Amino acid sequence: MGQVTVRVGGYTHPVSCEDGQEGHLIALAADVDRRVSSIRAMGGQFGESRLLLLAALLLADEIHDLRVELSRARSGMGGGAAAPDPQLAERLGRVAERIEGIAASLERP
Repeated sequence: MGQVTVRVGGYTHPVSCEDGQEGHLIALAADVDRRVSSIRAMGGQFGESRLLLLAALLLADEIHDLRVELSRARSGMGGGAAAPDPQLAERLGRVAERIEGIAASLERP
């Protein structure tokens, strides 16, 4: 089992992880630390637990937004995509008929 010490919000925390995941865990802690720093930059005096709570809420909000975006993408309604055209099959059928008509007229001697 791997063991790393991460620094978040000016405090060090020993954390265990699966072997080989140390670098990933350090990167995650750095992301949390950036969020804690951004909360501190807003002003106000918060204790460590309050800073970590607010950082966790920011991360949870981001995860929620990503889940909504993923759900929309999976349903075909992804970010800014136009709604499906219900008459698309009909229009494509007419275009195909025209193409077939042109091809047939070119085949005639």
